[in-house]
Amino acid sequence: MRYMRFGYVTAPLLGALWAVVIAITVTVAMSFMTGAPFKPSALWALVFGAASGAAVLYLGRSVVIGAAVVVFAAAAGVGFGPIVVGEGVPLVLTLLGGAACGLFVAWPLVTILKGCPAGDLTRHEFEEAILRFLVGVGYIFFTVIVVVPFYVMVMTSMKSQQALLQNPLDFSLDWSQGLGLFRSYFELFADFNFDRYLLTSLFVSVMTVLITLAFSVPGAYAVARLRFKGQKAFSRSILLIYMVPLIVLALPIYIGFSMIGLRNSIFGILLIYPVTTIPVALYMLQGYFRGLPGEVEEAGLMDGLSRLQVIWKITLPLSLPALASVSLYVFMIAWNEFLLAFMLLDDPSKFTLTRGVAMLNSSEIPRQHLMAGAVIATVPIMVLFLGLERFMTKGLTAGSVKG
Repeated sequence: MRYMRFGYVTAPLLGALWAVVIAITVTVAMSFMTGAPFKPSALWALVFGAASGAAVLYLGRSVVIGAAVVVFAAAAGVGFGPIVVGEGVPLVLTLLGGAACGLFVAWPLVTILKGCPAGDLTRHEFEEAILRFLVGVGYIFFTVIVVVPFYVMVMTSMKSQQALLQNPLDFSLDWSQGLGLFRSYFELFADFNFDRYLLTSLFVSVMTVLITLAFSVPGAYAVARLRFKGQKAFSRSILLIYMVPLIVLALPIYIGFSMIGLRNSIFGILLIYPVTTIPVALYMLQGYFRGLPGEVEEAGLMDGLSRLQVIWKITLPLSLPALASVSLYVFMIAWNEFLLAFMLLDDPSKFTLTRGVAMLNSSEIPRQHLMAGAVIATVPIMVLFLGLERFMTKGLTAGSVKG
């Protein structure tokens, strides 16, 4: 490994490997977005990447990035380079793919090799460059895992049946259709009652949040503040329910609900959903309550407040970040729950959204309708999470350090 700790070795090597990763990523993205046959050339990616890595050591940042964009685009236009295109691909798309490859090879390489001299590297400089490279690869890998399935789902939902049959792997869109691209969504609401499924899921999720908080707030407060026999054992065993897979409980739940007449009812769903969310809410809230200063509550008790009044007027206002994060987490669990809804609900008029989407998985229903249903189920909770993620993070970490 000692011979690698020279800038003129490390930079070309990391550049070559990085160029292969970017070439694969860009060709997949261009193929999905345009439907054109793009493919990577590993050999040329290694050559161009090694040259880019070496250039970073000796040239300025803007020079390297600009030169890489021009050279990669020109190479793609001529017919060789990290990106190779098939016949019939417009020259504009070819140049765009090559330029994008050059940009995303050179720009990150400038950061990856930041502070690396051309000569002997210290151990810190060498390890930092390797770490930046691995972090970049990790970002790309996990982004592709998340984005590609979602992109395919959205694009498929906006395709016509004829287009899907003609080329199932073409994920480009015909923008000339205008609102016709959203035909599948209009048909879901008009013919499959998805407006009712949305309202049912919203009602069930909100009620699950309220029921969960109604039981978990006093329970978590009791575990965190009160002293009673078996307190430690109860505190440590809160999450034991998650050691039993839900699929193991599915048959007993189905039999029990069928015997007492709760199967195929929203009331039955509202009884069983909180059972799966209360333990995690208890666990999250008790840690937060322990982090609150007890002196504030003791002052309230000395002023004549009852224990319930202390919880309502002092503890809960101080715990709003934790309550918000727990509510969001419970809402997402209830919104996305499928197994219990699939098992207990048979009447289409009572379906939740996930149950309604499962109904579309049939050979008699076009595939784009199933994808449109999946988008409808995914986008609201995704927007909610991304919009409130910082509050959720704040609530989850606020009680981690006492005081």
